Amino acid sequence: MSNLQFFNPQVTGDGSFTFFSPEFEETFHSHGGAKQEAELKFIEPCLIRSKAQQQDRIRILDVCYGLGYNSAAALTGIGEVNPHCRVELVALELNPRVAQAALAHHLLDLWPAEVVEGLGQLVAVGSCQRGNLEARMLWGDARQSIKGVLDDGFRADAIFLDPFSPPKCPQLWTVEFLGAVAQALAPTGRLATYSCAAAVRGALMEAGLRIGASPRVGRRSPGTVASWAGDLPPLSLQEQEHLLTRAAVPYRDRTGQDSPTIIRQRRQAEQTSSPLEPSSHWKKRWT
Repeated sequence: MSNLQFFNPQVTGDGSFTFFSPEFEETFHSHGGAKQEAELKFIEPCLIRSKAQQQDRIRILDVCYGLGYNSAAALTGIGEVNPHCRVELVALELNPRVAQAALAHHLLDLWPAEVVEGLGQLVAVGSCQRGNLEARMLWGDARQSIKGVLDDGFRADAIFLDPFSPPKCPQLWTVEFLGAVAQALAPTGRLATYSCAAAVRGALMEAGLRIGASPRVGRRSPGTVASWAGDLPPLSLQEQEHLLTRAAVPYRDRTGQDSPTIIRQRRQAEQTSSPLEPSSHWKKRWT
């Protein structure tokens, strides 16, 4: 089956398109707006434009590259404010068919041609050295790929953490994986994700990061932004209390090879025996 047949574009609220994943039973973006989500959930919280104005080089780690929207939005934003800024991009992605289909359907044509051409080369051959862009793609299980990123000494000014949701893809939200991702974050860098799950936020905090909230965009809940230094939009009291419930029990995968089913079952068992308050009590207080 060809990429075009396997992935059918679905329009979102801002006129941009996304795909539906049969494997994970979710769309790759919020129906509120795929392009808007890339900009407001990832680019702005990571301060991409302001960093580009202040630095002559920006390093980006795109975890779960998907259709390429987050990388495309970042490259565009950097080029708008500082065309001379060098960009080093490392992208992790499991399924090359997704990125290939996005290009085949011309879904990235919302961004400048030079951005699309650079990412097209990245997807086609796994690397790109074009103008101010130096990029490489690491295909496969991100739990394994992240080890190579750390071994290379890559430290990102911005990390886009964009897997499918924790219940659907728990292997990329574990204490161990997020701890490894955090190690790839530069001392002054920022990590952004659309998820506000207490288990995710708790795992990021266990890795030593400070966390804050990013705006609600196309979803009922805010996203999360994290850094070593702090100076982040604060969590609401409701969000802070959520981190004190059983919902904050994290996913664990000590070997880095467990199946999603085993990871989910392990967390459920830990939640059952946890002395923390049931999240249902928290929900009642706040509804």
